Amino acid sequence: MRIAYFTHSLASCWNHGNAHFLRGVMRELIRRGHDVRVFEPADAWSLANLRQDHGEAGLDAYRDAYPDLSSTAFAADADPAELIGDADLVIVHEWNDPALVAAIGRVRARGGTFRLLFHDTHHRAVSAPEEMRAYDLSAYDGVLAFGETLSQVYRGWGWEGRVWTWHEAADLTRFHPPTTEGPREGLVWIGNWGDGERNAEIEAYLLAPAAAAGLSLDIYGVRYPEEARAALARHGARYHGWAPNAAAPGIFARHLATVHVPRRYYATILPGIPTIRVFEALACGIPLVSAPWDDAEGLFRPGTDYLVARDGDEMTRHLTTLRDVPELRRELVAHGLETIRARHSCAHRVDELEAIARQLSTPDSVRNAA
Repeated sequence: MRIAYFTHSLASCWNHGNAHFLRGVMRELIRRGHDVRVFEPADAWSLANLRQDHGEAGLDAYRDAYPDLSSTAFAADADPAELIGDADLVIVHEWNDPALVAAIGRVRARGGTFRLLFHDTHHRAVSAPEEMRAYDLSAYDGVLAFGETLSQVYRGWGWEGRVWTWHEAADLTRFHPPTTEGPREGLVWIGNWGDGERNAEIEAYLLAPAAAAGLSLDIYGVRYPEEARAALARHGARYHGWAPNAAAPGIFARHLATVHVPRRYYATILPGIPTIRVFEALACGIPLVSAPWDDAEGLFRPGTDYLVARDGDEMTRHLTTLRDVPELRRELVAHGLETIRARHSCAHRVDELEAIARQLSTPDSVRNAA
């Protein structure tokens, strides 16, 4: 199958978590013999910020970890029909300019024989629905939504039968337990401060409990304003700035445990959608404790694959227990790995994508009869 994927960026993961999942999926598609082409805008915001902060060296970790992957940068005035070429399946990520999304749809409407999917991995369908409704998807064959509650939103917008829930997952070629176990200490959190979506939650479920449990805390991420860094300093946390996604397994391997602090929309009106860090952390064999989050789709086994804290005090108790009870840490690691390897690898998601592609390739008359 010839596949064209239009992403915001494959090369940069600076405040661009979808790149983590996309790299694993593209690698698996290539491994299976598919002809994969990835396109990203030449002026991608994520890549521009990465270069501004770290120069070209900021791309070294990606290039070293994924020598088999590449992408083509295109100018704003590029002809999408030329980029698409003879593709059988075209997927367009929602972090693309609405004009590009519409232009690709027009290529399809003018008689393009490829199948066309829109890939939504954000909460804007509920937090800023007017922005998402501005995308012209009239010529698209369907939507890939990264959670069932998001799929339900699209069904309400008229996509019944044409939306598929396609969760993120861990790239097991990169995210796995260390081959040699070294010393571990303290707590780690890899996440971006963002746009005020979980400021209070980070303090209540991460900073204060880590200090109360007497655990050192290392924090990696971007977009931490001065007041955020001041809050980290008050609690004794060590802020390290951006870390390339490819370095995350090594960072996890140096620590006793990590914490999941979902953004507010995923803890409230879009339950069941975890951050990709849950998949990656469990795949790397590090014990995880989650702030309140409803695993509405049964992706994991709460209390078995990871611990759940209903409030800050319970988070402190869980972290203290993990600090003192190695057997509990070993049990959580074993169970988390079991679930990831059975259900949540990028290979599993490629299985799902291939099944969707087969369904899309079935003649309409047969699909409708089914």
